[in-house]
Amino acid sequence: MTTVPAITLNNGAQIPQVGFGVYQIPPDQTAAAVRTALDAGYRHIDTAQMYGNERGVAEGIRDAGLDRGEVFITSKLNNPYHRPDDARRAFDRTLTELGSDYVDLFLIHWPLPMHYDGDFVSTWKTLEEFAADGRARSIGVSNFEPAHLDLLAAETSTVPAVNQVEIHPYFGNNDVRRYCAEHGIAVEAWAPIAKGRVADDPVIAGIADRLGRTPAQVTLRWHIQRGDIVLPKSVTPERVRSNIALFDFELSDADMAAISALDKGEAGRMGPHPDKFDMI
Repeated sequence: MTTVPAITLNNGAQIPQVGFGVYQIPPDQTAAAVRTALDAGYRHIDTAQMYGNERGVAEGIRDAGLDRGEVFITSKLNNPYHRPDDARRAFDRTLTELGSDYVDLFLIHWPLPMHYDGDFVSTWKTLEEFAADGRARSIGVSNFEPAHLDLLAAETSTVPAVNQVEIHPYFGNNDVRRYCAEHGIAVEAWAPIAKGRVADDPVIAGIADRLGRTPAQVTLRWHIQRGDIVLPKSVTPERVRSNIALFDFELSDADMAAISALDKGEAGRMGPHPDKFDMI
């Protein structure tokens, strides 16, 4: 079974560098998928209120015969619940769904600057409450741009432990990564293999063929060597196992540079821009 290294967050907590994402896994399939991932060695599961499958995550952990404390669980605040009282009720529901009295990491899922009078600061202060009473061991954000993070820094006292953002070879999101590095915020990459598009990339495929690895493994290893946390997702057992088998090979400096050169800047972004995403 693969042993995954941990990254130390700015509050001293440790998070496994590879997590299993459950985005778009149907609730009735989540427990089995999580069980497969845990059997393969994952000890970090990334869910969200928006996904509707927090209960399945808890069931998968129980089915694997693991204690709650053996698995790092992340969840995220759903977009309709940014107002403080709504956030408190939503967080209580998350703990109920997870069957736990705490979550390892809780994130604001999207900043939604065009809603709530642009006030995600009061939402962040509510997450600070969850951290203060120990029900959220760490708190962070998702899809936050440097300007959003600057506002939190100016008006609150807690630096986010994590910022989970879109990153892959075609969209390095380097401004956000640079900001986070300068401020001690760990970066997590969602869509790390560009929703599967790396499989057809000739540069990545060439490196994979030379190393006897899959394009997904090569891409995930690129993320690992850059120091980011990755959250690959699959419901195919073979791919679940393959996506964590990243620590018995390395990419050369030339390989790293070749993959980084695929970056298309903003044109490579596959998801919505955080300044424009307004779904509630």
